[in-house]
Amino acid sequence: MRRKIPSFQALACFDAAARHESYTRASQELALTQSAVSRQVTALEDFLGVALFRRTRHGVVLTERGTEYAAQVAARLQALEQDTLDVMSTQGRGASIHLAAVPTFATRWLIPRLPELAALHPEITVHIETRTRPFMFADTPFDAALYAGSAEQIGNWAGTQAIRLLAEDMVPVCRPALLQDSAALPAQALADLPLLQQSTRPIAWRQWFDALGVAAPLALSGPRYELFSMTVAAAVHGLGLALVPRLLIEAELQRGELVIACEQAVPSERAYYLVMPPDRTDERPMMKSFLEWLQRNTTERT
Repeated sequence: MRRKIPSFQALACFDAAARHESYTRASQELALTQSAVSRQVTALEDFLGVALFRRTRHGVVLTERGTEYAAQVAARLQALEQDTLDVMSTQGRGASIHLAAVPTFATRWLIPRLPELAALHPEITVHIETRTRPFMFADTPFDAALYAGSAEQIGNWAGTQAIRLLAEDMVPVCRPALLQDSAALPAQALADLPLLQQSTRPIAWRQWFDALGVAAPLALSGPRYELFSMTVAAAVHGLGLALVPRLLIEAELQRGELVIACEQAVPSERAYYLVMPPDRTDERPMMKSFLEWLQRNTTERT
């Protein structure tokens, strides 16, 4: 039976035109003429029996139905592209895992360990994209996500199961010269030093000082950086103290670029989790191998 599916060319033209709300920009992206894009979109509207764009003096604007259809088409084209890239990347030798991950954890903890995974499971190819907030797995090509958060945050991620991997041991670190060659300082002494702030965790220093019962009027002051990698780089270059997960600065500590500024431990409610839809390891056996490998690596650290 013939499927009720419009031509791929029409869908590609509609997708580009919908993203830009412009036939001209769509034609530039697709290396077609503007009239060719217009003809394809018109053919698609005739096929559907629905107006996807409203023509105005200044160009085109998506209709309500057009907006809905554009989101659906974009997701399916992305999935088709991903499937195609998977086949090209593995060339029939194995299969792929699509992983969403918070960026610094992926860069500093996961990727340095992937050669070991490749040696153990050469049939598995891991693709990684950045995601910092929960999402609906049904709307993405991801098999799982490496995510940092509290148990409550993870528990509120609808339609998922979560495996706790690593505790987030937050430590204050700085360039050795900032301590003027002294040993680690008491927490009170840190309150008077320049503090580097993490924009995604704006009250982290306040919470750290409060947990130790230390008055720190300047706990919220200091330059802010979006990513842990930026904050770490600022600390390495002597701009101040950074409050970061220990597991993300292993290399800097080993090289002596950073030192622990205070040894007083503060328990953290946050941890790193592997989050995925229920039964994903049953549906995709490679996910079971990946999870077992992750757990071996994280168990060795606990």
